[in-house]
Amino acid sequence: MSMPIRKNPDSLPREDYHGARKRLFIGLVSLTSAALCLVLLVGWIIPYIGLGNIHPLVPDITGALLVACIALIVWATLGLVLHIYTGRPWFGSQRVRGVAVKLFLPLMELLGRLLGISREEVRHSFIKVNNELVRGETGGFAPSDVLILLPHCLQSSSCAVRLTYGVDHCKRCGQCPIERLLALRDRYGVKLAIATGGTIARRIVVKERPRLIIAVACERDLASGIQDTHPIPVYGVLNERPNGPCLDTLVSLTNVEKALRHFLNVLPPDSGDEPAATPGAVAGTAFGPRDGKDAAASASAPAASPATPSEPQ
Repeated sequence: MSMPIRKNPDSLPREDYHGARKRLFIGLVSLTSAALCLVLLVGWIIPYIGLGNIHPLVPDITGALLVACIALIVWATLGLVLHIYTGRPWFGSQRVRGVAVKLFLPLMELLGRLLGISREEVRHSFIKVNNELVRGETGGFAPSDVLILLPHCLQSSSCAVRLTYGVDHCKRCGQCPIERLLALRDRYGVKLAIATGGTIARRIVVKERPRLIIAVACERDLASGIQDTHPIPVYGVLNERPNGPCLDTLVSLTNVEKALRHFLNVLPPDSGDEPAATPGAVAGTAFGPRDGKDAAASASAPAASPATPSEPQ
């Protein structure tokens, strides 16, 4: 009995990925696969006559290898596209996510540049697709197997405390998102670490040995991090940069908590009693004043009523 091809009903919202669409990734990965098949075909046709001079069977053998390579590319691409569209694995597509991560993304960025598509757009689409694949392929995890990996730019630039060697050194003053992210860590029982770059991030992953990583970063660092840590699944949460790159960045607490609640097999018993956070709320609204000048006033203010969902940007 064949499975009907229906669009994935649990597609992630576009506004969390700067409006990125899956169709961009699907189109680029299809074009990249076609280009690879064409290169293989041309690479076989050009020396075809010369191959016959080596041995009469050499052209046939190389032709068979070429057909096998093209069939493999078509199978991987078709399975991946159907997996992305429907949210279900097709033709063993869960095994080719690494191919998309390691091989296709650099080629897609190059092809996108030739077509006038910015690298950021390609990466946004890639991260959205990766997250949906990770959501569909992975099951429930114990809290001790989940690592929240944060960039150091989430910490206030005016803070004198270094957190990269111990996140528990945080004074929890409320001047940056770290305070509430630590509260999430404590509430759900997961691991949390801050990295200053790719080398430190890889060292943390080797040390903690997580089965799932929820990473917060910009699109460039998320894309490279997803590649570096494969086959460990990485669910990426894009940060927000109101002050420019790598300076006092923000993150949606809602998106981080949604990821935790989706992947964890054990949830806090009182989690259903608290009001849901506003979809798309950023650290500036959830974590208090950014500059810390009116922290005391914020602390003494009465608790606000639950916000209503904001309009997509």
